[in-house]
Amino acid sequence: MHFFQSQESLTAIEWVLRAVLSFFFLLVTVKIMGQRSISQLRLLDFIIALVFGNIIAHPLSDPNLGLKGSFISMIGLVVLHNIGVFLCLKSKMIRSFLDPEPFPLIKDGQLISKNLARAKIPLDFVLSELRKNKVEDVQKISLALWEADGTISFFLHPKHQAVTPMDMNLETKPFVFPRTIIKEGKIEFHALREINKNEMWLKKLVTERYHADIKDILLATVDDNGSVKAFFYK
Repeated sequence: MHFFQSQESLTAIEWVLRAVLSFFFLLVTVKIMGQRSISQLRLLDFIIALVFGNIIAHPLSDPNLGLKGSFISMIGLVVLHNIGVFLCLKSKMIRSFLDPEPFPLIKDGQLISKNLARAKIPLDFVLSELRKNKVEDVQKISLALWEADGTISFFLHPKHQAVTPMDMNLETKPFVFPRTIIKEGKIEFHALREINKNEMWLKKLVTERYHADIKDILLATVDDNGSVKAFFYK
């Protein structure tokens, strides 16, 4: 464990061990903080991510710095992060500071320039987000909200929304979500157990219907009606 302490120099293997240990330590700490810290970089998460990167970078590049101090610092930051998340849940004032309420950028088809300045974003950014959402006209938007995580939520005017079966009083079928039974040439046994099938049934189906082998299939799915769809490597 000499690589864990400060050294005048490190061997190549010690550098690799230090990097591997740091990687798994970061993996564990982020897992403790929760999925939110990597899925939505809000203010608290962004600060933690910046500090984490700075703390762990130095001992990975400087042999005179040990890992012990960095790990202790990061553990302290994880504790502070979780305290901050807890306070956000309990205190409306702290929550409004760290996770502010969304505010409108577009309302009833009209851009709100003062709120663009408040969000500190250019008009081009809003137009880009509109294009990504396949909206070509600002006036089609009933409401666009600037969210705390730096994204925009768009809501179309009812007259521009797609017609649904409910609007047409049409009868619909129950939602069916297909299960993956083969992925990248390998059988997903837990999915087979869910539909009360076994490996022999699957191999027979693939052989008789597709004249192929399991390893030739990139993806195969089955729905609640027993309909199987297969996609082959090309």
